Amino acid sequence: MRIFLASPIDDTALAVLTERHAVTRAAAAGAGGVDPGLAACEVVVVRSGVTLSADVLSGAPHLRLVVRAGSGLDNLDLDYLASAGIRLLRVPGPGARAVAELTFGLILAVARRIAEADREVRDGRWRKHELAGPLLENKVLGIVGAGNIGSTVGRLGVAWGMRVVGCIAGGNDVSRARLEGSGIEILDFDAVVSAADILTIHVPLLPTTRHLVGASAIARLRPRSIVVNTARGGVLDEAALYEALASGHLAGAGLDVHEREGDGVVPPLADLANVVLTPHIGAMAADAQEQIGARVVELVDAYERGDLDVVARPEELVL
Repeated sequence: MRIFLASPIDDTALAVLTERHAVTRAAAAGAGGVDPGLAACEVVVVRSGVTLSADVLSGAPHLRLVVRAGSGLDNLDLDYLASAGIRLLRVPGPGARAVAELTFGLILAVARRIAEADREVRDGRWRKHELAGPLLENKVLGIVGAGNIGSTVGRLGVAWGMRVVGCIAGGNDVSRARLEGSGIEILDFDAVVSAADILTIHVPLLPTTRHLVGASAIARLRPRSIVVNTARGGVLDEAALYEALASGHLAGAGLDVHEREGDGVVPPLADLANVVLTPHIGAMAADAQEQIGARVVELVDAYERGDLDVVARPEELVL
């Protein structure tokens, strides 16, 4: 099959795909960062950072399958894919653990002021007694979106001796019982925000979730609480967050995702010492990327054989 790689994937997976199929790699990634190789392709493999809009996708008349090597779908025109009858799969599993672990890393980094302490030591300052931070034990970890990633974060919180509360969109009695069985108390959004000492965000970016955690929600957070976002930048109102951090209402924040991302972009929050910033590396654990690449190969092979619906897991099937 003719495969267009709109984004880089694990080297081992790339080698396998190249051996079995006609693979073209994008000359440059970017907003819709595709090239003429797209026009002839039957399959596109894409990650975050590359937008496949209707205009871009319409230039691929032979396209029959899109594989999202990860979980987020906000960079894909789902309406166009559905109307054109193009199958869409995602690979959310391996990246979920990686994002959850980075989330907890940011929680620890902010709470214990690790990045700030590192900068001080590198500058020859030993401010040991000025860099105190709270214990996580017995603190309330609030999870906005206790789905695949959020529930993993919640289980990590339980292991640290935290009280974990979370909200989910919809969900049935079985899923709620499973979450509560793992130590995650299910509340509504407002109750989660009001209870949290540390609020962590794990919902997709949709019209209904844009600035879900905005000025009103941030104002309801406990004084000196912490906000962490490893979901999508637009879910968190960064201007409102800045004001709450600068005023001292919040103790700190950790952001792996940002409202504006890419080379040359300096987030406004970068001038605040109580903020830890990373460049959207949540899923970039080497092990996770190897697993995602291997799963992409399995799904592409299954599509070619005609047994995709047998091989694909329920959480991987989108369209």
